[in-house]
Amino acid sequence: MAKRVLYICHNHPAARPGGSEAYALALHRAIRSSPDWESMFLARSGPPYTTVKRYHEGTLLALVDGAPDEYYFHTDSGSFDTFLGWNSNKNLWTHYLRDMLLAYRPDVVHFQHTLFLGFDMIREVRNTLPDAAIFYTLHEFIPICHRHGQMVRTVNDEELCTHASPRRCHECFPEHSPQAFFMRKRFVQSMFDLVDLFISPSQFLRQRYIDWGIPAERIQFEENGCAHHAPPLRDDRGSARRNRFGFFGQLTPYKGTHVLLEAMRLLQAEGSDARLWIHGANLELQNGEYQNRVSDLLATCKDSVTLAGRYEPEQLPALMAGVDWVVVPSVWWENSPLVIQEAFLHGRPVICSDIGGMAEKVKDGVNGLHFRARDPISLAQTLSRAISTPQVWQSLRHGIPDVYRMEDHVESLSGLYQGVLARKHSADGVAVRS
Repeated sequence: MAKRVLYICHNHPAARPGGSEAYALALHRAIRSSPDWESMFLARSGPPYTTVKRYHEGTLLALVDGAPDEYYFHTDSGSFDTFLGWNSNKNLWTHYLRDMLLAYRPDVVHFQHTLFLGFDMIREVRNTLPDAAIFYTLHEFIPICHRHGQMVRTVNDEELCTHASPRRCHECFPEHSPQAFFMRKRFVQSMFDLVDLFISPSQFLRQRYIDWGIPAERIQFEENGCAHHAPPLRDDRGSARRNRFGFFGQLTPYKGTHVLLEAMRLLQAEGSDARLWIHGANLELQNGEYQNRVSDLLATCKDSVTLAGRYEPEQLPALMAGVDWVVVPSVWWENSPLVIQEAFLHGRPVICSDIGGMAEKVKDGVNGLHFRARDPISLAQTLSRAISTPQVWQSLRHGIPDVYRMEDHVESLSGLYQGVLARKHSADGVAVRS
């Protein structure tokens, strides 16, 4: 009999596109095709990001259109404490979630995110299903960092943060005392103690969580699988200049859209023939100051930059065919950006910031180029080098590794699920579904 796995995520990509959301949904859809697993996907919905139509006002669960095993779980952001990461409306868990868990009875509950849901959701799963294996994929640093999990400080010119402590966190958020930050960490770690195994898609992020206090043996490095299959795009440009750059992703301060536009402004002033296409959305969700900054840069660079807007996954091959390079200019550490996998899948070298998960995934001079993070001058110089150095594009293209396939990822995760269930069965003498 097939075992059951429940995936829990903070959003559904149909309602709000994002890398971790897209990966989580792809994983659910891949593992359900295995004869060994049944799968259900539970995606949080509600303000401030998404509002999905409910059957009636009191209903929290709603089917995703055309998907009998995908559900929206509606919550009100007003009940979510962004500091502690918990939900004050306990009825969400003790009634609605508990009923769903008892009805479905998954063998494995795999959290992909708990934003706007709450770390205390883990406690409800453990209380309701004491024999279930609980997994948690660490996509960023929200458990460590109160600033949206970015580990970027609010002081010292917004420098990158290397570690958290009650004192350092209080410096960034003086409205919260050091004691409050101490208790925040204690609360999150008490919920994390209930998790059987954490998944980290990068070694960089894994080490950060080990340093924060999660035992190394409880965090498994496992790269995100790529669900798309396609041979690298053909090179039909021959000896043409490789001057076409592409940005794919959300237009946010942390993704470094402004850094890239500043670099393009510098190149345009120099008379460079560099051209940039920005494929992304959600600028309207950013604060007014950032919207104005990006809009002004777009106006200045209108002769060399095209804002193409939002795109659907099935459009990606054609969009990748229109660029030579993919630029990932994030100003925070990142973890395992989906766009890097997508670029490699299509045979496109990556130009990225020289920090964190980006620098881990992209090897400088092997399958891409690094520039000094947050520095538009360094990025402009790197873009210019990419255009003007003969044969560098072909050399880097040949250095692109095979992308980790979703099928292999499913096989690896399935083994981890089975291993944890076997250990729990051996330790507790609990019969698991065979």
